[in-house]
Amino acid sequence: MELLAGPGVEARSEIPTLGIRVRTPFRGMLAQRDELLAELIVWLDQHGITDLGTFFLRLNVVDMAGTMDLEVGVTEVVHQGDDRVRSGSLPAGNYATLTYRNHAHRANKTLLEWARDNGVALDVTTRSDGDHFGCRAELYVTDPRTERMKTRWVVQLLILTVG
Repeated sequence: MELLAGPGVEARSEIPTLGIRVRTPFRGMLAQRDELLAELIVWLDQHGITDLGTFFLRLNVVDMAGTMDLEVGVTEVVHQGDDRVRSGSLPAGNYATLTYRNHAHRANKTLLEWARDNGVALDVTTRSDGDHFGCRAELYVTDPRTERMKTRWVVQLLILTVG
């Protein structure tokens, strides 16, 4: 993992989004992300939406032994969407954040451990079906439409904090 910035805490404003939300097993989750990203890009092209922010993967519920609730989307798009592609937002607040290249698992582990070790309370509730996050996302600083090699992507992790 190449650490590019952070970890730290950053205040962020609410950001409008457009995305596709699904439930999928943890195993195969990244292949599902890639399929949804391709589907979303086609949908954006078909609707003539070219003024985009950053593509992202949002993890709403994390259960690595079971089912994940995730969303693949794009920021800074205000559109009504449809039954499959829906409007939403990344909420305003303080976020634990870290920017990296390569090795998402290590980067996520690093940010979670840093938050724990530094007393940064994350907005997460553990339930029987997994960890429910107020907002946990990977923002793809590198545009996946122009860089196919995921190991070259610059990614900013965000996890909403409490307070």
